Amino acid sequence: MAALWATSVLWLKVPTTLRLELSGPLPELVTAKDVILHLIGELGADGALYRSVEFAGPLVEGFSMSERLVLTNMVAEMGAKNGYIAPDETTFSFLAGRTDREFEPVYPDPDAAYEEVLRFDLSDLEPQVACPHTVDNVVPASQVAGKKVDQVLLGTCTNGRLEDLRLALEVMGGRPVADGVRMLVLPASREVWVAAAEEGLLKKFAEAGALVLNPGCGPCLGAHQGVLAPGEVCLSTANRNFKGRMGSPEAEIYLASPAVAGATAVTGAITDPRTLA
Repeated sequence: MAALWATSVLWLKVPTTLRLELSGPLPELVTAKDVILHLIGELGADGALYRSVEFAGPLVEGFSMSERLVLTNMVAEMGAKNGYIAPDETTFSFLAGRTDREFEPVYPDPDAAYEEVLRFDLSDLEPQVACPHTVDNVVPASQVAGKKVDQVLLGTCTNGRLEDLRLALEVMGGRPVADGVRMLVLPASREVWVAAAEEGLLKKFAEAGALVLNPGCGPCLGAHQGVLAPGEVCLSTANRNFKGRMGSPEAEIYLASPAVAGATAVTGAITDPRTLA
């Protein structure tokens, strides 16, 4: 920092690129969050260290913008400098109502040299869960099903968009939050919060017994409104589950998708959403 202040120059190494080509289709109730957790589990927390990760393939091309943001949000958990998906009509439609400035899309060079190209067929993927205390400690949800939880955190910048809230409510199926469980709903932005309110989603969560929070980081990094006590267990849709991340270092954090979060909230234990009638 002292050198930066003195010289106003920052030295950066241009990262090499890891290209991940993904195909599907995904099974029912398996989401982009399950995809990225699986990839982090396969590649490891250092699997993309100081590299750029480019997502491609028919599965990615069919993802909504919300789903794409989940992938790029979590590449840091495999050590990457950045995550990238080539812009297309989905991108331009998303930007249409958000800017009136001219912009120039950036595409991969036709002769781009990738350090490595990995291909994954995810058509048989199950819901995934990252277990304490690292994001790459990933197993199918069925392997940790039945683990009692004290708190469910649905939302954050990773999985707090309208699609995520709708999916969790769909899985909850009108059931109330289980006794003894705190369910916190954290929309990703003010825009999402307002849209969810207008759509009636926030009312449905409140009626189920959940607590709707203001947009922000909040409990994700142990700041407020959901800090974990010693011995407590949380199922979260956030991006990190490090020891002490959400409060006490004696607490446990499991990461999963909004579908798993919805199922877990109504059962009181980690639950594969496909097992709910």
